Amino acid sequence: MAALFFKELRSFLSSLIGYIVMGVFLMITGLFLWVLPNDFNILDYGYASLDGLFILAPFVFLFLIPAVSMRSFADEKKSGTEELLFTRPLSISQIILAKYLASLSLAILAIIPTIVYYISVYYLGFPVGNVDSGSFWGSFIGLLFLAATFSSIGVFASSLSSNQLVAFVVAVLLSAFVYMGFEFIYSLEIFGSIDLFIKSLGISHHYSSISRGVIDTRDIVYFLSTISLFLFLTKFSLSRMRW
Repeated sequence: MAALFFKELRSFLSSLIGYIVMGVFLMITGLFLWVLPNDFNILDYGYASLDGLFILAPFVFLFLIPAVSMRSFADEKKSGTEELLFTRPLSISQIILAKYLASLSLAILAIIPTIVYYISVYYLGFPVGNVDSGSFWGSFIGLLFLAATFSSIGVFASSLSSNQLVAFVVAVLLSAFVYMGFEFIYSLEIFGSIDLFIKSLGISHHYSSISRGVIDTRDIVYFLSTISLFLFLTKFSLSRMRW
């Protein structure tokens, strides 16, 4: 499994896609946080806060992570190497996990440099260090879980089609629904006593909870369960197509 993981990761880093994803993420967040006049600009805002980063990042990842993961299985199907892939001495679960971890690793590589933003704000604060570190690291962990969830959705979408564009669109729509859809349904207030339960099904609810700097086991269980669900659906999809 490790060999397949490194092969997938090398394929990202040996082509432009890996660097484009990391570059686009850092460029967009950097422009909004430091250059462009907007509500997220730290220098204009006048407070040592990185809340803007964690508001922007999910919407950027909503498109970038599907762009990475769309080729996971769709490319194998299109090039006709799918059968060769499944002849490897690996189980379907191991193949899925290797491709999933490769996509997630690229997202993590894009997130790690944002620590520089924290260091910058830390020293720009008055006095130095006047920044809510608990909130930053909580949000940082939440962003990692968010990237992990979007990656699992992207891999699942890739298993549904041999067309990378179709896989990309499906992944974006699914990710957007799981992130914001349940919040929208909750806002309609049409389900009465189960409205809060519906809200808790969405990523946004748990992401916001972790971003407060408090790591709740319920939020961790939610993310791990959602990731496991989409990886299981990926396995089901691939198994069904094989037989």
